[in-house]
Amino acid sequence: MTAGTPAGSPEGPLPQGGLIVSCQARPPSPMQGPVIMAAFARAAEAGGAVAVRVNGPADIAAVRPQVSLPIIGLYKIDRDRNPVYITPSKAAAAAVVAVGADVVAIDATDRARPADRLEVLVAHILTDLMRPVMADIATLDEGLQAADLGCAYVATTLAGYTGDGMAPDAPDLALVEALAGRCPVPVIAEGRISSPEDLQRAFDAGAHAVVVGTAITNPVAITARFAAACPRHAA
Repeated sequence: MTAGTPAGSPEGPLPQGGLIVSCQARPPSPMQGPVIMAAFARAAEAGGAVAVRVNGPADIAAVRPQVSLPIIGLYKIDRDRNPVYITPSKAAAAAVVAVGADVVAIDATDRARPADRLEVLVAHILTDLMRPVMADIATLDEGLQAADLGCAYVATTLAGYTGDGMAPDAPDLALVEALAGRCPVPVIAEGRISSPEDLQRAFDAGAHAVVVGTAITNPVAITARFAAACPRHAA
């Protein structure tokens, strides 16, 4: 492990009760790129985050020497073609570990997979890459299955994003609470946490830690929220 609490500790590398900042940007965002993601990660550490979540080998490699925080690494591949695109293969997992990821985040939903079967991928990360796995899930059953497979954390990252309809506006705190009540591993609340009040409600629902992305590291979305409230916009 390159940072954070050793994986053998009761809580693993992600401390309980802390904020995890997702430092990600994709086209057409003007914030995309390793240099900017590394700056976001440094700002997150300075602001009190306990870990960062970073996408892709290039960004992870840039962030790793800049922070002492644990890095949750993921690799989004073929996002526009495959519904399961968050670290979908052994090769993708190996790529993020090679550049410094302390935890590997994967899509652990029950959707059809473009590459390795879920149980094969989890076993590879645990046994061959020797990293804990964060399972990004959308339902209670998926979270319980991920825990049974040996994942160290289950995260509500994909709640509301696996169906055909539009994603809801609010975080799925009912899922956080259900997982916290039944899942034997720590639950990470992620998805649509847009305020400190949302964060506190997630902890009240039983979250081990909370991931915030857009509300901290997406200036375009932040600006749009304020602009929408302006009289000029309303007119």
